[in-house]
Amino acid sequence: MVIDSHQHFWNYEPVKHSWIDDNMAVIRCDFLPSDLKKEYDANGIDGCVAVQADQTLAETDFLIQLSNDNDFIKGIVGWVDLRSENVDADLEKYSTFHKVKGFRHVVQGEPDHNFLLRPNFIRGISALKKFDFTYDILIFPHQLGATLEFVKKFPNQKFVIDHIAKPYIKDGYFDGWAVLMQEIANCDNVFCKLSGIVTEADYKSWTPQQLTPYMDLVLNAFGTQRIMYGSDWPVCLVAGNYAKVKGLVTNFISTLSEEEQKDVMGDNASRFYNL
Repeated sequence: MVIDSHQHFWNYEPVKHSWIDDNMAVIRCDFLPSDLKKEYDANGIDGCVAVQADQTLAETDFLIQLSNDNDFIKGIVGWVDLRSENVDADLEKYSTFHKVKGFRHVVQGEPDHNFLLRPNFIRGISALKKFDFTYDILIFPHQLGATLEFVKKFPNQKFVIDHIAKPYIKDGYFDGWAVLMQEIANCDNVFCKLSGIVTEADYKSWTPQQLTPYMDLVLNAFGTQRIMYGSDWPVCLVAGNYAKVKGLVTNFISTLSEEEQKDVMGDNASRFYNL
């Protein structure tokens, strides 16, 4: 089964989605399951994991409703306030919805480089394992040091790094990112998504050759059992259509064995998220 491990839905609202700047104007509109299903039918995708794009409980409820109405949405990465004193009650509530697999916080937007290490956030993360929830790590490279310390605190918690930690590919930033990604990969409970890569390069002029060193690093560090394909649709549309984004990954892994390719394109996501 081919699984897209990372995509989003939204009803576009200018204030809520203010992160969609003028350079991304092409995605200033609604993106719903009916739109994505057309892409999946055209590109041989069997199912997906829908990931939060807004930090509200209403966002998690929105994704649950969409998943109830669309069988191809196999799992949900929602949002709860992991810093809240009520986090246990929220987690218990969402544990009753079988498609809710885990949670995410937009850590990349936090001004504190050490946000992941705040005591109240750590307390919330420590509650996830009881409910068998995963956690998606959304960060920029300058937060990788804190991330390494963070994941070491929870060796039994399932983590996945979104968008290969968003290296500044457009600026040619590599070495500092690479060293810390290799260190984090030594923690065998941490996975990594081959997603969101094209949008870290120049939207209009990126080439597969430019992106290959970053994907090579991730493949060599995490191995074929701990990386997973994700489109980051519809955000990816600012830098290419769905087929182009999928093709970047399928062409990159084409020299792997058939079994390894199946792992990257769906089986790892199914195992990680218990789809």
